[in-house]
Amino acid sequence: MDLFSRREFVNRSALLAAAAAAGATATAEDKPTATAAKARADKLRVAVVGVRGRGMSHVGGFLGKNNCEITTVCDCDEAVIGPAMKQIEGKQGKAPRFEKDIRKLVENKDIDVISIATPNHWHALMAVWAMENGKDVYCEKPATHNVREGAIMTAAARKYNRICQVGTQSRSNPGMRDAIAYVRGGKIGAVDLAIGLCYKPRTSIGKVTGEQAPPKTMDYDLWCGPAPLKAPTRNTKNGTVHYDWHWIWDFGNGDLGNQGVHEMDKARWGLGQTTMPNSVFSLGGRFGYTDDGETANTQLCVFDYDKAKMIFEVRGLTTDAYKGAKVGNIWVGTEGYVVCPSYSGGVAYDKNGKEVAKFSGGGDQHHFDNFVKAVRSRKVEDLNCDIAEGHLSAALCHLANISYRLGTEGSITKAGAVSDNKTVNEFAAGMLAHLKANKVNLDSTVGRFGPLLQIDTKTERFKDNAKANAMLFREYRKGFELKESV
Repeated sequence: MDLFSRREFVNRSALLAAAAAAGATATAEDKPTATAAKARADKLRVAVVGVRGRGMSHVGGFLGKNNCEITTVCDCDEAVIGPAMKQIEGKQGKAPRFEKDIRKLVENKDIDVISIATPNHWHALMAVWAMENGKDVYCEKPATHNVREGAIMTAAARKYNRICQVGTQSRSNPGMRDAIAYVRGGKIGAVDLAIGLCYKPRTSIGKVTGEQAPPKTMDYDLWCGPAPLKAPTRNTKNGTVHYDWHWIWDFGNGDLGNQGVHEMDKARWGLGQTTMPNSVFSLGGRFGYTDDGETANTQLCVFDYDKAKMIFEVRGLTTDAYKGAKVGNIWVGTEGYVVCPSYSGGVAYDKNGKEVAKFSGGGDQHHFDNFVKAVRSRKVEDLNCDIAEGHLSAALCHLANISYRLGTEGSITKAGAVSDNKTVNEFAAGMLAHLKANKVNLDSTVGRFGPLLQIDTKTERFKDNAKANAMLFREYRKGFELKESV
């Protein structure tokens, strides 16, 4: 099912590529040779980077599938590679090569595809290095750690004629594609509201005193890569160093950019929006415990498009579902609404709440299959989540986080009336009720209230806000620079 017209795809891609590298075009030498094309048609040689957690799904997505061979495993911590090496050897009959340093990996001419499942702060740099060296890329969500990286990645994919898919796998699930087609096909009338939910309990990561030692098996300098090289000030024992980075700004983007980016992507997809929003604001805080985490565990975000709004809410404490969804989406139209509580489908209701349609079916493998199909066809339009799409969805998370981080502190009770929009105020009131149910003392609790930031959708920059614009990109450590243009 063609959910986007070719014109829409071309316009979207051209805008993003131009934003990063005006006039960048592929030369003849950038194009795949006949020999390379034939090799890809026969067998794809894949390297998986980062295999402790999500990377094992990447291993499963390529291993023994679609005539792919996993030739290399790359990770800066030698202690975590065992399960991947064993699984690959068991399936392919020989152990893959191990490489610790991504810089050596991208230079290997015997690799066709690099599949990235590292912490967020590495995604863009690894992907650009890989594409500069002639590799196609499957990159885990969120595509980026900051807004500007997405335009740079898109420009690199176009300049070097590379296929770059982002791992928001709902895009390839048949049930979800049917649900989105239903929403965008006018079956629930004119849709003017998309709701994204990340109601996913997260416990405290604890509190330590002073600098902590990273695991001895980890090359911590390499793990930090483009981020500042600072000793961890959070617990690094029992493997938590490999996950709790999500809640530290130098490396992660909170649950908004972790689990939330899946639902953010679907919310925008359902509305058919292919640019940045006109404005954003966000409020919230880290409530219910005191720990070493920096990002919000409770957050309300509002995005304004010309004819529609997007509301996104993160709840990291125990909570009830909203219209049957905890981690999922709702689209509201004039004639009904659609609720999708999973990656693979949902239910449509008329405006009286009567069920009128169901959608189901799918799994991660569909997204890996779609990527391999595009690698072999060399057609970017075959991708279900090209980097241009992944950039926009990740950017929504970053924009909201920028508003949050620039916010002023005040009593969280002020959240009761933050907007002149009735629905937004209802969600803010719901957030307060949620905190109260978790025994958070509202009268003594301080929240952060972000400013309303106006956005120039053509330049992908904030209007008249130097502080906010400074947060669209980051300073990269020497030796790990991501250049402004490709």
